[in-house]
Amino acid sequence: DQTLSDLTMSDPLRASLYAFNLIQKKRKKVEGAPKAALARKVGKVGVVGAGLMASQLALLLVRNLKCPVVMTDIDQERADKGVAWVKNELAKLVEKKRMSAESAGRLSLLISGSADQNVFAGCDFIIEAIFEELLLKQELFKKLEKIVSPECILATNTSSLSVERMGEGLEHPERVVGFHFFNPVAIMPLLEIARTSKTDDATTATAVNIGKELKKTMIICKDAPGFVVNRLLTRFMGEITDAVDEGTSPEVADNAMRSIGFPMSPFELLGLVGPGVGLHVAETLHENLGPRYRISPTMQAMVKEGIKTFYIKSEDGSVVANPAAVALIHKGDTPSTAEQVRSRALKALAEEARMMLDEGVVSTPAEIDLCMLMGAGWPMHLGGILPFLDREGISDSVCGSRFHPAGVASLPSK
Repeated sequence: DQTLSDLTMSDPLRASLYAFNLIQKKRKKVEGAPKAALARKVGKVGVVGAGLMASQLALLLVRNLKCPVVMTDIDQERADKGVAWVKNELAKLVEKKRMSAESAGRLSLLISGSADQNVFAGCDFIIEAIFEELLLKQELFKKLEKIVSPECILATNTSSLSVERMGEGLEHPERVVGFHFFNPVAIMPLLEIARTSKTDDATTATAVNIGKELKKTMIICKDAPGFVVNRLLTRFMGEITDAVDEGTSPEVADNAMRSIGFPMSPFELLGLVGPGVGLHVAETLHENLGPRYRISPTMQAMVKEGIKTFYIKSEDGSVVANPAAVALIHKGDTPSTAEQVRSRALKALAEEARMMLDEGVVSTPAEIDLCMLMGAGWPMHLGGILPFLDREGISDSVCGSRFHPAGVASLPSK
């Protein structure tokens, strides 16, 4: 009985229950969502791009919406390659007995590809997953507007660019919305829906309805640089890379957060998303949010030299630091201890989260917790990032107050 009592009165249990209840609640009800009755019917979907991310989106859409999905790319060969990838993934599901051959056959008939964007005529929802260049996306949306109906939603999977600016010059900017998935698309449960100042309720309601059909957990956020997850992760990653650039050994900096229980270290995450993507997001946030998002010379050098990962497998199968990456480290002369790296990274997260709430990126601390749990792998037993920062006393020291009242994901005394 005493053991059970001790467990009940522990922070880990209360934190885990908070995280579990939060996820269950937000799956059913999306904060700030317009009335569901405003959602338009979606009978045909377009995907601009046929690379890996676009192909993953096409597979998810055709599997769950079960309607025609058309993909386009700059030439027919690329479009055909994307369609072939989707059909091959459907075949794998049949092999694994996760889908019947009949179902896979029906879905395969619904997916098609073309180099001609006129195939998007009749689409109700189009999502772009092309190169992260604002001018390209603006030109694309202007072309699409001449092809589709005024009600067709134009969605972007951008990770950091301004959704509002993508709609500049359009006759119907109210149809433009951010629809940001995480990689791998089929596995990561979070979907960030970003509203611009012009996005209307019908567009948002339709986006939310599609997200539900795709079985995603959603948050609706303001169109702000990096939305929620990338803004926080990039600030966090920046503190780690800054420490290395200042002279901290990569091993010390990368392992400083291990005790928290992340599914992977910062440099392992960098290898997953790619240094090129990481650098692009950091540059975008630096440009829009200021010098607290510093540009790492080590990251720049890795991208310039085409180094994709900080870690590689050695001949005996163990994971070791990539000598090519280590050789590019900008070596400063002010190293930090692991505790100093941990402290600066957590303080940066608290500062950024407070700024995001003050700016209205999301309306509640719970939405930030949800995003980091479902989009960044924040450990469930910690109950979300903000309760953790509250319990550690970091919220008070950095922001002057807690994010949550005492007793939320913690004992009342904490």
